[in-house]
Amino acid sequence: MKPPHRDPLARARLLTSPSVGPAVVRELERITGRPAGPTRTTGPDGPFVYVGDALPEALRTPELLWFHSVNAGTDALLAAGPWPEGALLTRTVGRMGERIAQYTLAWVLAECQSVPEHTAQHSRSTWRRLPSELAAGRTAVVHGTGHIGSAVAGLLRACSLRTVGVSRSPRTLPAVFDRVVAAGSPEEAAALAEARWVVSTLPLTAATGHFFDEARFTAMRGATFLNVGRGATVDMAALEAALRDGTVRRAVLDVLPDEPAGPGDRAWRLPHTVITSHSAGITADEDVVTDFATCWDAVAEGRTPELAVDTRRGY
Repeated sequence: MKPPHRDPLARARLLTSPSVGPAVVRELERITGRPAGPTRTTGPDGPFVYVGDALPEALRTPELLWFHSVNAGTDALLAAGPWPEGALLTRTVGRMGERIAQYTLAWVLAECQSVPEHTAQHSRSTWRRLPSELAAGRTAVVHGTGHIGSAVAGLLRACSLRTVGVSRSPRTLPAVFDRVVAAGSPEEAAALAEARWVVSTLPLTAATGHFFDEARFTAMRGATFLNVGRGATVDMAALEAALRDGTVRRAVLDVLPDEPAGPGDRAWRLPHTVITSHSAGITADEDVVTDFATCWDAVAEGRTPELAVDTRRGY
């Protein structure tokens, strides 16, 4: 996706959604050198740049030059309607990869040290020695080899885990992976069979809905499944069946197909499962400011920002 031309950008108004706090708005004004206006019920007469978490229908016009999302995921944004032709879409990643990597490592080590079992024993005032497990030397299969997947693999590899990446598109082997295999290949099935942990960092696109299906869960032989990507990439019925028959040892789900999950959601009743409230990689204000500034510099120089989203592919 090409960046907007410099002349329209120089004339563009800066608009921000109500979700963007005053401190961030002030920084956006400093970066762009222009005042920020609030969301309007009708689109501006001239070109504009919009920063926010969602794009109102009234602003999906040809005058939109660039939308910068304060979130990393853009699936909901793109699913809301046709994307304005020619409009640049960028996203906020910030230190999300680092945060999600630490979240993943925390659950890996917690399982190795029997933290859930110790916590349960404490609640019963029970004293019983529990075995521990070394993470070093075990295999973690990470689906998604982009920014977040690579951050997860890098931290796990620093703890001497063997990391196998699964990619849907050919790419150069990132140094944090011992190897990368193609999604849907016999090599992926073999990697799932030897995995101790399977981590999903996949975005939600037309190609990744229910990506983790019965076949993939059946290929796992007692692995723990962690989802820090998108909830709808998982067939929840298939996951439940795998948890009950033991092909999946346990699950840690930071995301669900329907959020927030109400008290009656079946996900709460999955066996051997912990659900966290989409909190593995919460975006900070400093992430929004830093990433917007980087994108602004690139656009001002006529370059496509690294954080640009291919609206046809969804990531």
